[in-house]
Amino acid sequence: MKSLLSFLFFILFIYPNLIFAQSVKLNKLIFEPVFGYSELNLNDSFYRLKNDDSIQFQTLKFYISKIEFINNEETVWKENKSFHLMDGNDKKSLSIQLTIPTNIIYTSLKFNIGIDSITNISGAMGGDLDPTKGMYWTWQSGYINFKIEGKSNLCKTRNNEFQFHIGGYQYPFNCLQIVKLNCKQSDQIKINIDVSKFLDKVDLSKQNHIMSPSNESVLLSNKLLNAFSINK
Repeated sequence: MKSLLSFLFFILFIYPNLIFAQSVKLNKLIFEPVFGYSELNLNDSFYRLKNDDSIQFQTLKFYISKIEFINNEETVWKENKSFHLMDGNDKKSLSIQLTIPTNIIYTSLKFNIGIDSITNISGAMGGDLDPTKGMYWTWQSGYINFKIEGKSNLCKTRNNEFQFHIGGYQYPFNCLQIVKLNCKQSDQIKINIDVSKFLDKVDLSKQNHIMSPSNESVLLSNKLLNAFSINK
């Protein structure tokens, strides 16, 4: 009798799980900062703006969250607790490893630049959301979605410095941006972030300092959408 019960238990509870267990594979997203056609190196490289003025970058940090794969406008997979801090000074942080089902079919990749309002009102957290990462203002202002700092001879500031800390989650200063990129199925997807497209129409002689949620933050956050593209 015990043997029969054990056999029935295996059939009813264990065997179905073996049949329907979903096989998975690793998929890597690699974010590659560039300036036009050149790799973006922080601290030690100068780049030319369109007017031949020079620019140097010291800091590039941004949040990628709510990663999803899409097929025919339908989400076929999404990452849980999806918050990743990208740091141009830490190459390892620019790669995100995902574990996805082997059988999903997708035609596009979708993600947020920044942190959603619900997470913001939950207060500071740990991991990549830890305030010690330098990407958190206060509980009132929340997380900085995108931070870029550097120097340009266009800036009439101390040491010719510019600082753009783009964030804000409350109306009318919600700076969260949703990026959707067409892509081919691959175990490795490379995504360019071209900061020259972000700064293309910014007059650094007049606009070079944003440190809190504002109308300027919203306008600049819109420019981020053009900065991201699939590296084919």
